[in-house]
Amino acid sequence: MRIALCLFLLVANPQLRGQSSPEERARWNAPIKPFRIIGNIYYVGVTGISSFLITTGDGDILIDGGFPETAPLIEKSISSLGFHLRDVKYLLNSHAHYDHCGGLVELKRRSGATVVSSKQDAPVLLAGRQTSFGPSKDVFFPAVKVDRVIGDKETVQVGGITLTAHLTPGHTKGCTTWTMPVTQAGKTYQVVFYCSTTVAGNSLVDNPKYPQIVSDYERSFAELRQLPCDVFLAPHPGFFHRDDKLAEVAKGRLDAFVDPTELRRYVDQSERAFHEELEQQRSARPRTR
Repeated sequence: MRIALCLFLLVANPQLRGQSSPEERARWNAPIKPFRIIGNIYYVGVTGISSFLITTGDGDILIDGGFPETAPLIEKSISSLGFHLRDVKYLLNSHAHYDHCGGLVELKRRSGATVVSSKQDAPVLLAGRQTSFGPSKDVFFPAVKVDRVIGDKETVQVGGITLTAHLTPGHTKGCTTWTMPVTQAGKTYQVVFYCSTTVAGNSLVDNPKYPQIVSDYERSFAELRQLPCDVFLAPHPGFFHRDDKLAEVAKGRLDAFVDPTELRRYVDQSERAFHEELEQQRSARPRTR
């Protein structure tokens, strides 16, 4: 069971292996055709890194900016769908890791949008330095100023659309899961834009940079398990099986991204992997006499 969980999370989240090599980074950043997920929500990210566009008649919202070199690919994807980056009013960030926030400053420059982040991750974005909570080195990316700091359960509203922020720390101190309702064919679905709960090289035992890391993860698992969710989305496509669902859509199953059980299954699996890693780190800790 432990091997299966580790393999699952390794494939789903490349950060478990540390900073990407240039070859891996190029593969993750390879462009793919953008597509509508459900209602007014679109996938405009790249092969290995998600970005989501939410459109309204009064302005749009973009969640996550990928690598620095992803920004023009996101803009191209938005344009190919018939929308415009200049109409994006808010740039939201799930968490301050270089593969999800690296493109924000360029997207902000091109759109003039308001950058929104949690209080805990905002200093990381401003510094342009991804702090390591483990043995790996810090990672640098183009710094971006946060225009609006968001708190737990606070909202971003545009054109009748309301996104709610849920602080789910652990992966980063300010990891933010976003939720919103979406209507399609007269039916309303609850959408969750998951942050992340993988350990991703974080030190869970005696961590001076993040003393409460274990309790933060545990609270986040409890919070995430309670969220209503019909459509589960996340910053890495492997988390929500993007390609498998697209194959189902191609076969005519237009609601392939609707699965009210998926979030709970993912949280359970991620929590098991977390506790296994925690026990492994505790076992590896030197014994004191």
